[in-house]
Amino acid sequence: MDVLKASPTIVHLPYIPTTTRNKTQFSKSIFHNLNLQLPCFTRNGSKSRLFTTLSSSPISTTESFEPPMPEVEAEVGKQRFDWYSQWYPVMPVCDLDKRVPHGKKVLGLDLVVWWDKNENEWKVFDDTCPHRLAPLSEGRIDQWGRLQCVYHGWCFGGNGDCKIIPQAPVDGPPVHTLKKACVAVYPSVVQHDIVWVWPNADPQYKDIITKKKPPYIPVLDDPSFSKLMGNRDIPYGYEVLVENLMDPAHVPYAHYGLMRTRTPTVKVDREGGRPLDMKVKKLDINGFLGKQDWGSSNFIAPCIFHAFADVEVDQENGSATSSEIVKAPPPNRRLSLIFMCVPVSPGNSRLIWTFPRNFGVWIDKIVPRWIFHIGQNLILDSDLYLLHVEERKIMEIGATNWQKACFVPTKSDALVVGFRRWFNKYAGGEIDWKGKYGGALPPSPPREQLMDRYWSHVVNCNSCNSAYKGLKALEVMLQIMSVILIGIIAVTKQKMMSMVAKTTMVSMASICFVASKWLAHFIYKNFHYHGYNHAFR
Repeated sequence: MDVLKASPTIVHLPYIPTTTRNKTQFSKSIFHNLNLQLPCFTRNGSKSRLFTTLSSSPISTTESFEPPMPEVEAEVGKQRFDWYSQWYPVMPVCDLDKRVPHGKKVLGLDLVVWWDKNENEWKVFDDTCPHRLAPLSEGRIDQWGRLQCVYHGWCFGGNGDCKIIPQAPVDGPPVHTLKKACVAVYPSVVQHDIVWVWPNADPQYKDIITKKKPPYIPVLDDPSFSKLMGNRDIPYGYEVLVENLMDPAHVPYAHYGLMRTRTPTVKVDREGGRPLDMKVKKLDINGFLGKQDWGSSNFIAPCIFHAFADVEVDQENGSATSSEIVKAPPPNRRLSLIFMCVPVSPGNSRLIWTFPRNFGVWIDKIVPRWIFHIGQNLILDSDLYLLHVEERKIMEIGATNWQKACFVPTKSDALVVGFRRWFNKYAGGEIDWKGKYGGALPPSPPREQLMDRYWSHVVNCNSCNSAYKGLKALEVMLQIMSVILIGIIAVTKQKMMSMVAKTTMVSMASICFVASKWLAHFIYKNFHYHGYNHAFR
């Protein structure tokens, strides 16, 4: 993948010609209805032509119907997407604690991310101690800055070399220097304040960063833009997650009352759905460019969905939402939408998001990040169960039968179709898990566990985790204060306390008790589980 080196409004993607046209596999999808503006994505030297034909008219005949699909006219040659020759975002640096190792999974690989203070950089290792295969992510970083396995104390340096085996005699053979005592090291780099990993520990890729770099997005290095980040583990697969971010047509319905959308000229229902003119203009092994009446978007395979929008500031609160649509935005105000979708395992993925903007920057300096995450998590929750169930229905009928089971007659599904076109044509309609998984999805847990925010987000977010601990402490303090006040009243003789003082203390105790209960409800609803019923929206 070429490194993106254009201005903040231009991203270059290589175009590689292809020949065969395969039937695509599809999945329903979800995205934000935004006023996006992006110029075309080009690559010098491309001789092939790709174009899209998508129909927005409903089909009234009884003939079999195939979803709108990008038509490809290309030179001879076919390529296979190599999932293990790409850079993958692991976690934002802001959500990594340098004091402890962090266990993460990418492409089915168990990784441990830790801070090497001796080399002053983040390292990514195989999360397995070579001794007895214990997870190194459950270990610690010792006083010498080495990654220590807490099972038997083996320690490793930044290059994966074993520094010490406590059980080996000092005057005996230096068994810690043997190759089998080393930990596999994955190439890693920090770019855009995100740790990226190359999922191949073969020594030949040690210096892969000098040959191929993660996708470069200029706006993330522009100091005039604010760029708060968030992350969450998602209980549905990578394919469904990517489609979730490519479909604006669902926003008025699945996120009703949570996100504002453009009011249609002719309103056919309460929610305000409307026709969307969308199409895929270019598609190759590295992704595709999407075009719609309100702007453009770009899928940079395999992880990034990237779009730009120009929006006006909300005059009521001085901010802008990622779903707001305006007809004539000022050209100097820009909002960029960047979603990074990470394949974790079948039925599981990870989303890293950031919405850089060059207006209202002061808001992010005053309002803590966890406040924004409350609303963003609610948006994710509002369609989470729908997509989790949908993925299982697709698995039941078989992904290759999606076209027969689903009916997508309008252009609003064009980007979804484009993604499935790419996924089927270049990846064979599946992620290469290297035989680690049998293809079955994990069992569906109860809804409260499925939509739990604590383990999927709070523990992985530095801001939300700190807020959670602080609010829990405040809850306990209020309860203690309530008990103390009642206790003082109980042990104080009646003549030693006036009725006014007693009434005041009882009132304060009641307020503390009620406040603690309200706070407990607030914590549970925003940091654990927020039930969502569309019927009552």
